[in-house]
Order: sequence, then C-alpha cells, then structure tokens
Amino acid sequence: MTSMFAADQAPLPNAPVIDVEDFRVWYAGVGGPIRAVDGVSFQLRPGEVLGLVGESGCGKSTLGRGLLALLPAGSAVDGKLLFGGTDLVAGSRAAWQRQRGAGLGMIFQEPMTRLDPLMRISDHFREAIRTHEKISKKDADLRALETLRALGIPPSRYKNYPHEFSGGMRQRIMIALALALRPKFVVADEPTTALDVLVEAQIVRILAQIKGTFAPAMLLITHNLGIVAEACDRVAVMYAGRIIEEGPVEQVFKDPSHPYTRELLKSTISLTTQELNSIPGAPPDLGNPPPGCHFHPRCPDAMAVCATDDPPEFVSGRGSRAVCWLGSLEDLTAAQRAPLVREEVSVADEA
Repeated sequence: MTSMFAADQAPLPNAPVIDVEDFRVWYAGVGGPIRAVDGVSFQLRPGEVLGLVGESGCGKSTLGRGLLALLPAGSAVDGKLLFGGTDLVAGSRAAWQRQRGAGLGMIFQEPMTRLDPLMRISDHFREAIRTHEKISKKDADLRALETLRALGIPPSRYKNYPHEFSGGMRQRIMIALALALRPKFVVADEPTTALDVLVEAQIVRILAQIKGTFAPAMLLITHNLGIVAEACDRVAVMYAGRIIEEGPVEQVFKDPSHPYTRELLKSTISLTTQELNSIPGAPPDLGNPPPGCHFHPRCPDAMAVCATDDPPEFVSGRGSRAVCWLGSLEDLTAAQRAPLVREEVSVADEA
C-alpha cells in the first residue's frame, strides 16, 4: 500500500519530531508472515498529540510498540521512521533501542503489571534515569521529584511502594517515569485503561497539561473517543492495520469522510443516546484479509469496486484525508458504483 497522510501538509514553524512513512510490522504466522501494520504514515511536531483509535485487533498497540522497537522475537518491520534526521528502520536494532528513554518514551497501560512490587518508587526512577544518563543519585532524585510534582504526586510519597498508591496515582507515576528523561516522542498506550471515570478525567487533564509543560510529540492510543476530543490535536482512525482516515479532531468527529469512522462514532454512548448502535461483523483475519477495501464486508456503503480494488486516498474539503472509493465516485463506471451484493449470513454461521 502506498504512503499516505504524510505529504502536502501545511508546514509548521518547527520541523517534525518524527516522520513515519509506509511503516509496516510483520508477525510470524503458521501460514506465513502476517502484516499487522500495513503502510502507516504520519508526522508529529513538538507538542502535537495524535489520537489513534479503532477496534481491538486493528493494530494500534502493535504500531506503538513497533515505533519503539518493542516487538517480540520473530517480528519484522519495514518502511521509514525518521527521528532526529536518522532512519531508525534502516539502522541496527541496537541503535534503535538506544533511542529509547531520552529520545523515545512509552507510557504503558495497567501500571501494576509494569511497576516492580518489591521496588520503591524512588528506585524505579533512579534505575530508569541513571541507566540512560550519567548523573548522580541526588540529581536523579531531583529530576524525579520535579517530574512527579508536575503530575500531582507529593515528594512525601517518593519512597512508597507501588501497592501504597491508588490506581490513578500509579498511572501518574507511569507517566512520570516516561517523562523523566524528557523524551521528544512518547507513545501512550491506553493510559486510562481500568480507571474509573473520575480518575480517567484527571489523567486526561494531565495529558493536556503535558503539552505545555514537557511538549513531547505524542501518539495517544485509545478506544475512548472522548479522550481524543479532549486531549488530541489530530485523530487517525485505524482498521485492519491501515490508517483509513486522519485529520483535525474537530473536523473528523463533526463530519467523518470514511464510513468506518462514521459507524465508529455512531457506536459511542452519550447522555443523549436513545438506541445502542454497533458495527455488524468483526475485523478481518489479518492472515487472510479480504481483497479490495478491508472494510467492505461490513460497510453499509460498499460498492462493487470495493470488493476488488484497493481504494485511493482523497482529501476532503473538510480538512481530513481518507482512503475510500466514495471520494472517486465520478471516476467510476456504473457497474463499479453498483451496490455490493453480499451473501446472506445467518447468526449461526457468524457464531
């Protein structure tokens, strides 16, 4: 799949922190390699937050881990990942891994599985900072306390153990651990998972404050579209390993260009929701994806051409980019525009 969403963007005063072009991630499968991330491209500048949304299994976390070289053994990547003027994909895996910490940071979900229960919080920070920087324990403590204070953790709690904190405070500690080395690019992978709505709102406010205090470029992976609306500048919608729509949050949410984005937004619940909506079917098997547009078996607007040919990219007049045949209707023949005829599938067959 050709590169998309990276070119022809209006230049900003500062250069991109990270420039991802046609990035792919492959997993080893029983029947051969599985393309879990398929030709993703985007740019991020200092302080810019890109929200990455989509159903479970669409490749969001794989993309985030792939950008930081945190993939399991047996996986492979290709494409380009320009960071600091260097293509990390073209270099060695060891050189890529050395960028983690002061260059590339990660905020993990479920902090109780990431924080060592036998280590004090102070030990976590000392180990992380002094592994990447040659500084004294005192200076590492000063850096850690400064970062924790910015996230609302008082210095008096610095030598506590993880179990002595609430879920929300543990998540703040995870964020502080990622920011203590002042990374230029941060992947936040579901940072509000398993938190109640009040604590979740606090974390969202903290993520918004990070832009002004630390100003890293950030990829925020989440299922929660409300978090994207509150904390992100742009949103990318992912389906079957591909980004199928990307643009300013307000524009994409107000008037989506891709049918999948529209159906995803309709599936959210609000105080005014009177009827629950869901997208029929399930995401495809990436080991054997359908031909043409991967969304066509579930798409309410699918045409005959959607089942045979990869859709082109188009730029909407509303400021977003999407990959869909609906943007090229005038170029299609009557046969290609004909509604897609699907075989009827019973509930028993789907099960």
